[in-house]
Amino acid sequence: MMKIFNFQPFSKKQRQIFNWWTESSPVRNKNGIIADGAIRSGKTLCMSLSFVMWAMNTFNGQNFGMCGKTIGSFHRNVLSVLFVTLLSRGYLYEYRRGDKLLIVRRGNVQNYFYIFGGKDESSQDLVQGITLAGVFFDEVALMPQSFVNQATARCSVDGSKFWFNCNPESPAHWFKTQWIDRAKEQGVLYLHFTMEDNLSLSEAIKARYRSQYTGVFYDRFIRGLWVIAEGIIYDMFDRNKHVVKRKDIESLLTGAIYISCDYGTQNATVFKEWAKGKDGTWYCIDEYYYSGREKGKQKTDNEYVEDLKTFIGDDKIRAVIVDPSAASFIAAIGKTGIPVMKARNAVLDGIREVGVCLNTGKIKYTEENVHTIEEYGAYAWDPRAAERGEDVPLKTSDHCMDADRYFVHTILAVGRAKVGDKKRIVR
Repeated sequence: MMKIFNFQPFSKKQRQIFNWWTESSPVRNKNGIIADGAIRSGKTLCMSLSFVMWAMNTFNGQNFGMCGKTIGSFHRNVLSVLFVTLLSRGYLYEYRRGDKLLIVRRGNVQNYFYIFGGKDESSQDLVQGITLAGVFFDEVALMPQSFVNQATARCSVDGSKFWFNCNPESPAHWFKTQWIDRAKEQGVLYLHFTMEDNLSLSEAIKARYRSQYTGVFYDRFIRGLWVIAEGIIYDMFDRNKHVVKRKDIESLLTGAIYISCDYGTQNATVFKEWAKGKDGTWYCIDEYYYSGREKGKQKTDNEYVEDLKTFIGDDKIRAVIVDPSAASFIAAIGKTGIPVMKARNAVLDGIREVGVCLNTGKIKYTEENVHTIEEYGAYAWDPRAAERGEDVPLKTSDHCMDADRYFVHTILAVGRAKVGDKKRIVR
């Protein structure tokens, strides 16, 4: 069934995206456009649609690039809406998913839009050899510089242009220093967006988004600022709000239970037991913490499996969620018949989602989580990484934090379709 979108009139800044390249525009000769700023500000829809409209108005029979961090994220964030808006404006399209190719037609004009994923340094190989008349990057700040440089270098057709769209990251990020700070030198139009530029958002929805974030994520996602990630990561954690007595929530627990695990050799191994409450909150009702370095004796995989079985006891669990890099431990758990699930391990996405869950009260802890509560007060950003333009947590006081992130990012999946399903269970 085709999705129905209730679009409101475009704002003044959104209309600039549609008009900047037209014959009457005083900036039509710019080499490209950058749209950055807050989430839900309408950048992606306007940029992707205007990119195709510009291509169809300017060229015929040419190749173009459309890039996301991954092909999957580009489908979800861009193409699902773009298909609807193209049809509403009289364009015909054919999408060859296997070839990662979108063909757009109107009248006698037909152009070819190749979809690329720029997730890591090796992604630059994907665009080598192709000649492009233009390229659109969705969430360009999440892509490696080598990929972006390779894709822009392929734009050798006269009149080709670059289209960049992103939410802010660190002020030392390469895209900020090389493109936004040098927008005039690069010959690109720079537009900064806030949620106020999206007339489709109600005040209630904007208030909901504002309530989900604090600290660096509020500054970046809501205020649209390029700010340093510094200090305590989960500054929204409040013992009075997030820590409860086990006896006070016993009657709420439904029996939907997961175990999340951060596995270490010399570093600590952590098990966390998560139970869903009737109130919709997920409660971490117990923790296991063993550090081979602190105890002076490292345990084997089989010993940890025995500890895990004791930790689970008679509880019926849906799965044990483990860092996918802990291959030997995953295999050892699998041999017992206990369902084990490889965690999603995108660090920054997971941190952001844990923060949202804390802000909205989606996760809470019982007093038994002694090490977890301690880590919340010490888990911090690495200041040396911030100087390089990277958001990296310090590798201290992070074992319980990692286990929590695995659970939230794999099972709760804030802001996207639920992914904690049977397909991720290791047999």
